[in-house]
Amino acid sequence: KAISGSLGEIQSIRKLRSGDLLVEVKSRKQSQQILKLTTLGTIPVSVTAHTSLNTCKGVITCGELLNETVEKIAEELNSEGVIHVRRISIRRDGQLLPTKHLILTFHKPKLPESIRAGYMKLAVRPYIPNPLRCFQCQRFGHAKGACRGTITCARCAEIGHDSQQCTAQEKCVNCSGSHTSYSRSCPRWQVEKQIVTVKFKENLSYPEARRKVTAQTPIPGVSYASALTDTSTKTANKIKTPENSSATDTILSEPTPTKKSKPPRKNKRKPKSQSSLTLKLSKRGLPQKELPLKLKKSLLQSSVALGLANQGNVHKDLTSLFGGAPKSPDRLSLHSPSI
Repeated sequence: KAISGSLGEIQSIRKLRSGDLLVEVKSRKQSQQILKLTTLGTIPVSVTAHTSLNTCKGVITCGELLNETVEKIAEELNSEGVIHVRRISIRRDGQLLPTKHLILTFHKPKLPESIRAGYMKLAVRPYIPNPLRCFQCQRFGHAKGACRGTITCARCAEIGHDSQQCTAQEKCVNCSGSHTSYSRSCPRWQVEKQIVTVKFKENLSYPEARRKVTAQTPIPGVSYASALTDTSTKTANKIKTPENSSATDTILSEPTPTKKSKPPRKNKRKPKSQSSLTLKLSKRGLPQKELPLKLKKSLLQSSVALGLANQGNVHKDLTSLFGGAPKSPDRLSLHSPSI
């Protein structure tokens, strides 16, 4: 509230681990006002500009400036917001050779897309340095001058000697891999390179960039396909386990198709009862005395035919079935299908 009362509405404010307050203002007028503050209410304070968040670095390539000194270039580019110039050099055959690439430091938080150098328009690309590695303990994130560790070999990772005269087997201090601590194939070096890239591209502090990259970096040794397969397997097991089943699982599960049992086939040709057969024979005008004999023979023949049908025997010839019985109209009518 005290800061807002003195400056008005600001962009953001947060407390750092050291206890200091990091304030981001919205305009140059506010930045000039906050630099003049000596107290916040009754609390005495001192205000200084942040060492890295108020500047940004970019790279330009220009062959015409190869023979110019960096001091003269910085003076000429002062109107573009450039406060420092450094030329990139390469080592070849033991000698440092200057290149046409220049690292420019701008006194602004956002990198411009291009600048004017006399009559030339030069494109500006982000400067992404290599990760900072200590030459004493071989760890990342600090320089030798701020190191509290002991001297460690960059070749074999042993404590107590440097790597100039070492011929032991290669071992990395940071990942314990079979390579030197300064190898660019080191997984830790590649992660640190990502952190530095995020830091410079998004103009973040080193701890903020590290937290962002750490949250986005997958677990080493676990591919996306294997993680997806493992997740699918766990989900399937969870649905199949009775303890974890729920009403939703029951609704989503597909019912197992079951075959409907067929009803027993009914015999279309029903056996004739004795009363119906007697009535039928009597209607044909047979004498009353011959009815019992005729009925007995008909029942016997029906039982024989039914037994053969159950055994799977099929006879198309009625004569072979009844042992060559004479084909009288009365006999044949006994085996005609009833309606």
